[in-house]
Amino acid sequence: MENPRSRGRRKVRVGQVVSDKMDKTAVVAVTRLVKHPRYRRFVKRTTRFKIHDQNNECHVGDVVRIMETRPLSKDKRWRLVEVMKRAQ
Repeated sequence: MENPRSRGRRKVRVGQVVSDKMDKTAVVAVTRLVKHPRYRRFVKRTTRFKIHDQNNECHVGDVVRIMETRPLSKDKRWRLVEVMKRAQ
């Protein structure tokens, strides 16, 4: 894995692939827990990122690590670092 500190401090996230129908692009859902401002309960918030997958190596259900990068298209600002766990 490339060192995230090598070119500035790039954001790194871990998420699950929810779509791989595009060529060299996948959609990754990153889930985080946020405390509700009024009710003080933890609520799941999901953010979907379009990522650049040069070799089309990730598939739906895979757990992947992604890293922020320069804008690659209108929506793509993240790229695949590694596939951490393959889908069953």
